[in-house]
Amino acid sequence: MRQVLVTGLGGAGRTTVAAATALAAASRGRRALFLSTGPGEVFGTPVTGLPDAPQKINDGLWAARIDTGGDFRAEFLSLQERSGTALDLLGAARLEDAELTELPGSEQFALLRTLTVAAEGDWDLVVVDMPPLHETIALLALPGQLRRYLRRLLPPERQAARALRPMLAQLAGVPMPATWLYETALRWDAELAAVQGLIESAETTVRVVAEPGPAAADALRTARTGLALHQLRTDALVANRILPRHSADTWLATLGAQQEKCLHEWYEGWVPGSSVREAVHLGRDPRGLDDLALLDAAGAESGPLERGVWEVADRRAEEGILVWQLGLPGAVKDDIGLVRRGDELLLTVGPFRRIVPLPSALRRCTVSGAGLEDGVLGVRFTPDPALWPRTP
Repeated sequence: MRQVLVTGLGGAGRTTVAAATALAAASRGRRALFLSTGPGEVFGTPVTGLPDAPQKINDGLWAARIDTGGDFRAEFLSLQERSGTALDLLGAARLEDAELTELPGSEQFALLRTLTVAAEGDWDLVVVDMPPLHETIALLALPGQLRRYLRRLLPPERQAARALRPMLAQLAGVPMPATWLYETALRWDAELAAVQGLIESAETTVRVVAEPGPAAADALRTARTGLALHQLRTDALVANRILPRHSADTWLATLGAQQEKCLHEWYEGWVPGSSVREAVHLGRDPRGLDDLALLDAAGAESGPLERGVWEVADRRAEEGILVWQLGLPGAVKDDIGLVRRGDELLLTVGPFRRIVPLPSALRRCTVSGAGLEDGVLGVRFTPDPALWPRTP
């Protein structure tokens, strides 16, 4: 099953392109599912189905609305039920469904949970209408970040010492974490691992939507690096609302020339290996299956792509070093920062940050420098004999 996560700059028409992508797949004989938190009437009719019972739009195409409020209430009540014993001991008054209101961040978690629900269905293609581009990059990095936090705060290996907790509590003079806390952490880790696995799968790609122009070009240069930093596969850049070229109307001709200049830059290789698609301006807001069918070229499916190059080059014979090569197309030297913390590397590129574990070959080396060349950051490591195991 393929998953296409459609994102883009605010107001660029990502919901329309996501719907066109799902419709294009259905028109080619595939079973496609379209998911969105706010689909409106993009198909010409309100979408009322939910992810576990999607609404059929036409042959081969189903759609569902992600009910973020309902998802939040269900998850909160489930957590409250699992923590019932502890809450009763504290004398807490339990909350009911009717008094729960959605909290900030619940939409993002609902989207992540929906990815795993959809993966269990009998679909050839799942198309998800994602939040704006920068928010999507942060959202797709979230499962890995949360798993790292859980491992640091509640190391799984400490769960094995449950029999020693009473003694350790006496020695330390403080109560030790209860079993339910570790069990909850393990359950969360398993759920997050499932989402992370889907995001990192070769069958999951990101499709970016933007309306060509100077502002979009600047924003995408930065976002391009963020996508590469988190190793997200991009299958297409959809240039939306393309105006007629060479119009006799001076106003339209000026805008068209501006779009064409931006398109030339994108075709020159904004995302190496992915394709640039053009979606024409219909002269109106697309609505209904007939309008979406006119955007078929923008919605056509691409094959899954390999992620950017992140590999260790062995140059010990020539230079006595190992080089970790990290593909960061679009990165600017002045915007890059890196700090080693134990067996991890903290990478900062502009507004984006990622903490990545070092490959095993580099953990007994010291960082001896770094350089950026042709969109590849090379971090140099020198083997440190003091860090290697000693033989008796």
